[in-house]
Amino acid sequence: MVKIERFKEMFRQINEYGYTGEGMNRLAYSKEEAQALQYIKRLCEAEGLLYRQDEIGNVIIRREGTDPSLPAVAVGSHIDTVYNGGMYDGTVGVLAGLEVLFALNEEKVRTTHPLEVIIFACEESARFGLATVGSKAMVGTLDLEEVMRLHDKSDQTFTEVIAQKGFSLEYISMAERNEDELKAFLELHIEQGPVLEEIGKDIGLVTGIAAPTRYHVTIHGRQSHSGSTPMRSRQDALLAASEFALYLEQLALEEEDAKTVATVGACKVKSGAMNIVPGEVKLHVDIRSIYMESKERLIEKLHVFVKQLEKKRGVQVTFRKITNETPVLLNEKLLELAKSGCEKRNFTYEEMPSGAGHDAMNMALKYPTGVIFIPSKDGLSHHPDEYTSFKQIEKGIHLLKDILCELAIFPELYKL
Repeated sequence: MVKIERFKEMFRQINEYGYTGEGMNRLAYSKEEAQALQYIKRLCEAEGLLYRQDEIGNVIIRREGTDPSLPAVAVGSHIDTVYNGGMYDGTVGVLAGLEVLFALNEEKVRTTHPLEVIIFACEESARFGLATVGSKAMVGTLDLEEVMRLHDKSDQTFTEVIAQKGFSLEYISMAERNEDELKAFLELHIEQGPVLEEIGKDIGLVTGIAAPTRYHVTIHGRQSHSGSTPMRSRQDALLAASEFALYLEQLALEEEDAKTVATVGACKVKSGAMNIVPGEVKLHVDIRSIYMESKERLIEKLHVFVKQLEKKRGVQVTFRKITNETPVLLNEKLLELAKSGCEKRNFTYEEMPSGAGHDAMNMALKYPTGVIFIPSKDGLSHHPDEYTSFKQIEKGIHLLKDILCELAIFPELYKL
């Protein structure tokens, strides 16, 4: 049976790796992430579970079925974090999957299909500016030319970082899995938003996942002396960047009915001295929507505004697109199975979209995929105070276990 005390101990242990006084700092391919993965591998060895690490660094844990030739039913998430992040994002989903496997071992339940827990590499964009790298590689959509351009804050390239971990871009294509390898994929995740808590529901059943379009934007002005340059003669890149950010907010508000959001998440000013009119500003822009047409409409208006801004302030604005992902709809049969599971356990639930991206959005391109949300306190995520109660987590684990068993024990009943 599911043992929440065992889950709590795993949760406590894994979050010792990367914890600082300012939050969780378990970045992709870091020493701290490697230590956490080693801890999980030790747990698997103690339970007699097989595991392997693929060519991009995804860890795949397997509990064999009575018919190993059948496709696996998989659950997964990630354990890497953003800078100064929380303990729950991603990690809860991974440990929930492990708890299900451990519970089935204790109960001596044999499933017909194999079961897998997948720990995806580099889900967060925090280190390299590109999210869900591991799941992209697994489904064959990772752009190697794009990856070769990536670097972190210390100017280490993605290629250099993964080489230190024993991986090479030359072999990344081998991480792609065939369509017949998985019957279904499920991801349990904290909501990272306020909806479930506000409406008092136990479970969120995700219908679709919004996808990000991201840019590195550079605004080139003219650096000059703050005392001797008249106000009307300035080409102030920071003021232009401020107008850019405010107009981006206005455009997102105009698309509010489509649940489109837009964020300037980082701003670097050059030269950054008090007595210098800023000559260059670099911005990181994140635009997300469930509807591709809404994103495209916003981006088109933004480019029109930029032309006006360049003329008004005498600056030049350059865009470099980092990613442009397509929103995905999730499997309706898995949604119905999850609804049935909630009703059997008397869990209240809400059908809802996900504004945040997850590895599931890539897996859905190739496999029947479902996502289960559990509430987030105050809707807070990517923050040291991120929190979901163990009582709520336990409900999510029970539902996850029910669905996995339905799919893996009775192959003839659930044709997805």
